[in-house]
Amino acid sequence: MIPLDRIDAFIAFAERRSFTHAARDLHLSQPALFAQIQKLEEHLGVSVYRREGRTLHLTPEGERLLGFARELRERVTAFEADLRGESTDTPVTLVAGRGSYLYLLGPGLRRFQRGRWPLRALVGSRDACVEAVKIGRAHVGVTAALGPAPEGLVVRSLHEVSSMLAFPAGHRFERRRRLRLADLDGEPLVAPPSGRGQRTWIERALRDAGVSPTVAVEADGWDLLLHMVSLGLGVAIVNDSCRLPRGVKARPFTGLPSTEYVLLARPDVVHPGARALIEALTGEKEATARVSR
Repeated sequence: MIPLDRIDAFIAFAERRSFTHAARDLHLSQPALFAQIQKLEEHLGVSVYRREGRTLHLTPEGERLLGFARELRERVTAFEADLRGESTDTPVTLVAGRGSYLYLLGPGLRRFQRGRWPLRALVGSRDACVEAVKIGRAHVGVTAALGPAPEGLVVRSLHEVSSMLAFPAGHRFERRRRLRLADLDGEPLVAPPSGRGQRTWIERALRDAGVSPTVAVEADGWDLLLHMVSLGLGVAIVNDSCRLPRGVKARPFTGLPSTEYVLLARPDVVHPGARALIEALTGEKEATARVSR
């Protein structure tokens, strides 16, 4: 059995990724903390971190351990509070993109709010969402399924949305009923930042259609993309779930597959509020789930 003091030591180290700063937080000497982590690795039979130059990174096993450790500490804290007759309504942490909060999750969050658990809402990209759930910084994540399913997480399907092309009012596209990829040739494009999953997905589709995109503006988030369109700085491919601001029109857009949004959680999540949030967002008490391996 892992001693709880080593669990606390590992959490401090993993959050800081520094023996010096973590030891200071724990009021330990650096050699004492190093010895605790070393004994933890020996007990588990795995390496929980690796060095790259001066930088420390968690191994996949270390990420799994951090998620478990945070969950365990949360359970111990709740149990102690319950014994003392104190409130155990610890917040449920959700991480998702701004667009998901603004345009997709409202009904589910209203259902969840009927319960007794407070909600902590974090904003993050797909990669940040996956990492936050894996290491226990968040109980639940929502993101677009634009790549391979994250290893070791439970994945639940939430929404499927199509694409539309948003453009300033008065644009020549306003006379069209439907638009396609070829129509973007020569058009200034307002696009997500380079390297983001949505940007890569759009660029690949345009390239396959023989269209060379001209990115005029990079903007992070559907609301900011649409604001740039309202300023007349270009056109943007957005989800058809987005609400259009004043001065922006849109038409259905063919040539791109629909986008699936999924809910992510660790298989061992025990927080009752997290389970309630999952039920509220999926709209099902026993939603179909799959664990990616």
